[in-house]
Amino acid sequence: MVDIREVPEADIDRALELAYLVFHDRPEKEARERHHALLARCDRIGAYDGEVLVGFMAAHDFRLSVPGADLPCPGLTFVCVAPTHRRRGVLTALMTRMMRRAADSGRPIAALWASEAAIYGRFGYGGATTGATVEIDSTRPLALRIDPDRRPLRLVDPEDAVDVIGPFHEAARAGRPGRPSRSPERWREEWLTEQDEEDEELSPPRIIVLGDPGEPVAGYVIYRTKPEDGGGAARTPGLVRVDELEADTPAVAAALWECVAALDLTGKVSAWGRPADDPLLHFAADRDQVRITAQFPALWLRLVDVGAALTARSWAAPVELVLEVHDARLPDNAGRFRLKAGPYGTTYDHADGAADLALDVRELAACYLGGTRVADLVAAGLVQELTPGAADALDAALHTPVLPHTSDEF
Repeated sequence: MVDIREVPEADIDRALELAYLVFHDRPEKEARERHHALLARCDRIGAYDGEVLVGFMAAHDFRLSVPGADLPCPGLTFVCVAPTHRRRGVLTALMTRMMRRAADSGRPIAALWASEAAIYGRFGYGGATTGATVEIDSTRPLALRIDPDRRPLRLVDPEDAVDVIGPFHEAARAGRPGRPSRSPERWREEWLTEQDEEDEELSPPRIIVLGDPGEPVAGYVIYRTKPEDGGGAARTPGLVRVDELEADTPAVAAALWECVAALDLTGKVSAWGRPADDPLLHFAADRDQVRITAQFPALWLRLVDVGAALTARSWAAPVELVLEVHDARLPDNAGRFRLKAGPYGTTYDHADGAADLALDVRELAACYLGGTRVADLVAAGLVQELTPGAADALDAALHTPVLPHTSDEF
């Protein structure tokens, strides 16, 4: 029988060794130091077999943008169980403790990125955002259907970047659900490190902002480059990897994309984790030049306090429905509840009588940010529509002007 308890700072190195064992990793000293500093700032719980750490889980202290609100949201990371203790309930015990702690402390939602997507659905997590990899053939000028913003572009030193672009990013979070907050430490250790942890051939980060000097930033792009490799038929053109591009208008976005696509000695731009409704996909004049090469579930969301989560967000249309919610892990969420949402507020109370929709908390989490349609889950057999039109009514209320999205992998 394992004991679930807090992991003291003195055990962080033990937790890292367990994680490196499970994820088949052996990072260099600098990366280990970053991981240690990261875990020192996180909530940490472990599973101990006697004094041996056999399971571990940490949580960032995030806030997550949701429609109309910004909610406290633990961001789970470094989730691991020793190979000697798999299939013995260790992960279930860790996950249950973390979820109950979140609910008890007034944090109604939790989030994670899944290294194995098949694992977390059984704990009530639903895929709430989608990411896309976009590639641009930059061997020729980027063809656009709109005029780019011609205000000045300028490079920003990574040492100054947090002060320059951090406020713009924080303001932009409110405009799109699903985006975690970033501390200065996270900016420096995850986004602006000198060497990319996964590809040491990439350059240090480059930051370009658009806007007149002395005026507020109108947009920015963070990118790294990799030189051309090989020759002849084996030649690989120089790469521009766009890590993040934020803009307050389509014209600003067009200027930033045009800039990175025109960098000398490169022939391809690759942007991982872009939103599926990226305006670039519409204002690019040649969709053979700008292509989506991959699409994947990104942020996984868990409603640990369904009532608090539903009453905290805003709604695009009034709705009144009885939901029959199933939650095998957190019984307080399970039951029949009347959701009544509209311009004068939201209520969510126990209800008698027949339900209009029956669904698992996993499906409710997938729909919560507006990125998954309830009607699609009905069509997939994952949600029961017991009253005709109920799914469409809930979809209209959940609708957001833009799709939820984040590229903050953690």
